[in-house]
Amino acid sequence: MRASFAIGLGAIAGSLSRYYLTLGLNQWLGTGFPFSTFVINLTGAFGMGFFATLALDRLGISLEVRLLVTVGFLGSYTTFSTYELDAGTLFAGGNWHLTLLYWVCTAVLGVLCLELGSFLAKKI
Repeated sequence: MRASFAIGLGAIAGSLSRYYLTLGLNQWLGTGFPFSTFVINLTGAFGMGFFATLALDRLGISLEVRLLVTVGFLGSYTTFSTYELDAGTLFAGGNWHLTLLYWVCTAVLGVLCLELGSFLAKKI
């Protein structure tokens, strides 16, 4: 029961963070390119690498806190389904070059951000 509660609390914070960050980035950068999903997925990948490395390798963080952050917060913060929807929207709009750029850069940079987060967490 404690694990479910922790995940739920993290999910509330993650989804609200994603929502308000999306609003802010769309207002600041516009909606011609899905910058908000791109930024959220990359920061989420970085956060996952950083936190998972700290939690498992360095700090011995409790299971409930690990679930709150990874499954709850980051699981609802990151937006793979939105990433796919944005790519499909770009493609349907005839922007195949932007679709390919977005698709590849998000995947490649996402892995790099995950590894960077993990690397930095090991340095702490």
